[in-house]
Amino acid sequence: MDNGARARAPSSSGSGPGISGLADTISVGLESIAALNTGPYRQTAHGFKIEPVIPFQLNADWNLVTRTTVPGMAQVRLSPDQGRIGGIGDINQIFALSPSHAGSLIWGVGPTISYPSASDPALGSGKWSAGPTVVALTMPGPWVLGILANNIWSFAGPSDRAPVNQLMAQYFINYNFPDGSYISSSPIITANWLAKGGERWTVPVGGGIGRLFMVQNQPVDVQFGVYYNLRKPELASRWQFRFNLSLLFPNEGRQRKVRWCCARPPSVVAIGWCF
Repeated sequence: MDNGARARAPSSSGSGPGISGLADTISVGLESIAALNTGPYRQTAHGFKIEPVIPFQLNADWNLVTRTTVPGMAQVRLSPDQGRIGGIGDINQIFALSPSHAGSLIWGVGPTISYPSASDPALGSGKWSAGPTVVALTMPGPWVLGILANNIWSFAGPSDRAPVNQLMAQYFINYNFPDGSYISSSPIITANWLAKGGERWTVPVGGGIGRLFMVQNQPVDVQFGVYYNLRKPELASRWQFRFNLSLLFPNEGRQRKVRWCCARPPSVVAIGWCF
């Protein structure tokens, strides 16, 4: 997606904590994003993403955690003769290799790949892009503290489309309460290194509330957040509202632990997973 398109559409980057999951829990995240006063006509841009996180246990020492982000978006009007554009954006995948016995610091490293899958040229970059990803977190008491960061560069695609060189960094801070609820902050900071001046950075601040609970035998995590962009491209929104719903699918042993954590004071309830 070119810099102007990024300025007009809500961010579809995945939330970082999901990649730090366990080797025996699958999660499927659904997120709705609304960005107010976007574009030259100050309309509301809408985004939606589906984000399955699927971990694999490679051996006794290493796990491979995959996260696929499938973004959908409704682009705002950009000119008098152009209406709104809706469809699928570029699909992104992360492959994080993480030790099974990490100790107090949980970490993972691996590649991230962006595929030119957008249904309309205005909704994607048109380029194949890839780069390194790193994630790290620690859980002291009721806190979850961590960061997810990557940078991608384009390496293939049509010559008439702009190259890609983009940073994404997301720190996350959670404080978890005994009843399964929590407060959190997980802003997504981006930098388009090829843009100039004030068009380069998007730097939001904000936070939200959430809760992990059981629906019959199904663990569910729900979160709502509000973010304000301290720095942004000219056509981007100042305010962004995010609503997340995550379904967790642990194996039998993990299912029992999640059910226990929802019923009793948990040690940590972290972004939809009970550790």
